[in-house]
Amino acid sequence: MLPCLSKQVLGMDCPGCGIQRSVYLLFQGEFFAAFQMYPAIYPILGLFGFLLLDQFFKIKYVNKIIISLMILSVLSILINFFLKIV
Repeated sequence: MLPCLSKQVLGMDCPGCGIQRSVYLLFQGEFFAAFQMYPAIYPILGLFGFLLLDQFFKIKYVNKIIISLMILSVLSILINFFLKIV
């Protein structure tokens, strides 16, 4: 795994700390462990999956759905980050 530069320099986790290990756990089939490692993994995967799906199919209200998924992903990342530092 790549080391986190923020953690090495500042000594604290960054908002993305844990995503590599979470993706690795997903590839291993450990879905709950992946969620425990980085809870924002599923909203991010949903966003990327929807963006990929949008390339092949025309979906009604695509902009609203994408914006909603982006907001959900950012909120999940920030909530996870603040819960780690508390």
